[in-house]
Parts: sequence; structure tokens; C-alpha cells
Amino acid sequence: MSKTIRNILVYNSISDKGLDRFPVDTYVLHDDHADPDVILLRSHDLHGINPGPSLKAVGRAGAGVNNVPVGIFSDQGIPVFNTPGANANAVKELVVGGLLQSCRNLNEAWQYTRQLTGSAQEFESEVEAAKKRFAGIELPGRSIGIIGLGAIGRSVAEVCLMLGMEVIGYDPMLTVEGAWSLSSRVRRSRSVADLLARSDFVTFHVPLNDNTRGMLNEDTIHLLKPGSTVLNFARSEIVEVDAILKALDSGKAGRFISDFPHPSLITHDKVITFPHLGASTREAEENCAVMAVDQVRDYLENGNIRNSVNFPEVVMPRGSPYRLVIANSNVPNMLGQISTTMAESGLNIHDMINQSKGPLAYTIVDTDSPVPKDVVDKLVAIEGVLKARTI
Repeated sequence: MSKTIRNILVYNSISDKGLDRFPVDTYVLHDDHADPDVILLRSHDLHGINPGPSLKAVGRAGAGVNNVPVGIFSDQGIPVFNTPGANANAVKELVVGGLLQSCRNLNEAWQYTRQLTGSAQEFESEVEAAKKRFAGIELPGRSIGIIGLGAIGRSVAEVCLMLGMEVIGYDPMLTVEGAWSLSSRVRRSRSVADLLARSDFVTFHVPLNDNTRGMLNEDTIHLLKPGSTVLNFARSEIVEVDAILKALDSGKAGRFISDFPHPSLITHDKVITFPHLGASTREAEENCAVMAVDQVRDYLENGNIRNSVNFPEVVMPRGSPYRLVIANSNVPNMLGQISTTMAESGLNIHDMINQSKGPLAYTIVDTDSPVPKDVVDKLVAIEGVLKARTI
């Protein structure tokens, strides 16, 4: 029996630690391919793509998928995988760095010492005379509001509690698993407005979508605790530039720390920006690559779905050598039509699982005998079935 060869189109520089997890005898990596089985990427923009008939999955080595036209892939039954939590530690460390830079005036102090001249004795005299200009505050007892309690937000909460801070969290979409892993010492806020009013520091860790775009804007920024520090290591569009500038100039906000430079921000004396360094560590890039590759392989080889942004999580242990997977629209009687088609073809179902997520559903079926190609063709012909394949 010949081995199935799968073609992987790789955009960007994906860590070899992940790519090396593709078996060389069954996977072929390409930097250009007209009709791959999988697209693997980081920041490459896929908008405008026309997916080929062989494409089965898209793997994003990172959390955000703004560079991926998820809707187009959903319409064709193609899961889009991301890697939530793989870069959580890297972003957490940068947030802590931003907190320290903010509360101890480290940037200003560093710039001051760089321009010192004269002898060592003159240095000492100038330093002693000027150091009061850079006196800061300490973090214990200060409050930090964390908007978004996913893997990164929870990681930030944990380290802030260790620093002695009061942590306030807001996330209406917090999962059961997320709640279990969140410290009981995190105080829950029931609204963004409540969190903003109670926090000395506010940090955003939410995906960019229609609900979060411009979350901090001219209508909400007045709710900030006077003099508070705002940190944005999520996506630039979550904080409106004009609104934060007005808040800084009026004193409503004391500082803005952002991972997203903007022409209007970079020269402001109350702003510290970085060139999108959130996940820019060797470890984070390796973790994202490994996670993306493992998820894509599990989908191709076993049909399991983990961490898809458009399809439900569906994982079923192999109960037989013969497996069928089906992606379909989440509409009534789909499961009945699938089961009837298989029964009419004389196939006995050994095990079966079906889950839905919004407008999409996904089914894994283990059978006692091989599923003929003509049965797969009949299933694909059912109105609402987007894709079906045997494994």
C-alpha cells in the first residue's frame, strides 16, 4: 500500500523545531505550491487567496488570525488552527517589563544617564542631584485591570499577584477551563467600565474583532482612573490613538505602553512603544511552530480538531482502522442524512461524535469496514456538506 504524501506550503520563517516534526517520508515542505494540503504561516497575508481543492487545513503559528480570511476557509470546510498560549510567557514578560518601565521611569532615567559628561566625580554629583526627578512608585498594593483572561491574561494575572498587586479581571467569554486555571484571588469585574474605574494599570489581552476594535475610545476613556497607565500588547486597533493622546495630554491617563508604534505616539513623552516584540523570542517561536505542526498533523492523520478558530474542538480516540470525517453547515437533519447514507451503503458505524460551533459542525465516524469513494462522493453531494474525507 502506497504512502499518502501531503504537501505543506510554508510561508514566513517557521521554526525548524516545528517543521522537523513533519515525517520526511510522508510530508513535503514547499515555499511555493499551487494546491497544497496545508498552509502553514505566521504573518503572511492570505487575504485574496483562492483555496485549491486539495487544501484541508490552515495552521497559524501564533494566536491572532487577522491575516487569514477565516470566512473563506469556513465556507469550504477548512479548519483554521492557531496556537493560543504558546507565546503567553513571552508576552507576559514584556507586560511586566512595561509595568516596571512605567512605574520606575526607567526610560527617562536611562536617557538622562546617556547624556552625562565629565569626570567620574562630576558624574556622581550630577546623579545625586538629579535622581529625585525619576522617583517612581512600587507595584505592591497597586491595582491592575486585565481585560481578557485567556492564556496570556491569566499568565499576567499570576505574575502580578506574585508582585503583590491587586488583580481585577474582566472576560465575558471566559471558558470553564480558563476559570479553573485562574487564581481565586483575581477579583472579577462585571464590566469594562467598572474595571477602568478601579485600576491603576489597565492591560488588554483580547483578540481583535468587531467587539474589541476601539474598545478604549473617546466614549470610554473618560472612565479611566485619573493618572492610570494603559498597556496594549494585544492589537493596535483596540486602543484608539486620538483618544489615548487626549487622555495623556489632559492627565486622565498617566502613561501609555504599547507594542504597536504609531507616528502620533512615538515622540510623546508619556508614551513607550516597542516594535511588536510580544512573541519575538526564540522560545515563543518554537512553541508556536511545534503546536501548529502537531495540530495540523493530528487533523490530517486522525481527523481531530484542537484549537481551531472556526470549527469546534472534536477529539475521538481511534476505535477502528477506518475513519471518515465530515465538515458541514450546522443545520437540522445533517447527522440523520449522513447516517442514512452510510447505512444504505452497508456501512456499520463503530463510533461517532458530532460537535458544532456557530454555523459550522464537524463529525468523526469510525466504521467497521473501509468507506468506498462513491460513499464519500454521496456524502459530499448532500446539501450543506462542505468537505468529507477518509483517513
